[in-house]
Amino acid sequence: MKTGKLVIGILSIVLFLLVSLQSCAAGLANTLAENGEVSGSAGFVLALGLLVAGIVNICTRKGGKGGYVAAGFHILPALFALPSAGSYSDLYIWAALSIAFGVFTIVATKKTNRL
Repeated sequence: MKTGKLVIGILSIVLFLLVSLQSCAAGLANTLAENGEVSGSAGFVLALGLLVAGIVNICTRKGGKGGYVAAGFHILPALFALPSAGSYSDLYIWAALSIAFGVFTIVATKKTNRL
């Protein structure tokens, strides 16, 4: 499970780069279209959550309760981003992936702390 948490942490940091770039583009498109959507901002919040969760996952991969903090940083921004996605349809995919990462982190933390 330590390897899985490390992989999830690295993937989260890499996805931060992708999601933040897409969110900036979506925010710019929302501004230019003046449609009142906040999908770019919601995507950027999700990207920051992915970054923080990835760092915490890497730091706490050997045990401890920090895995639950990482799971919170995966799941809470995703729950914020889902209803705010609007025309930025990729945000649904990134939010669902972030929730899956959070659930895996919870399971991995429980198994790591039992040993």
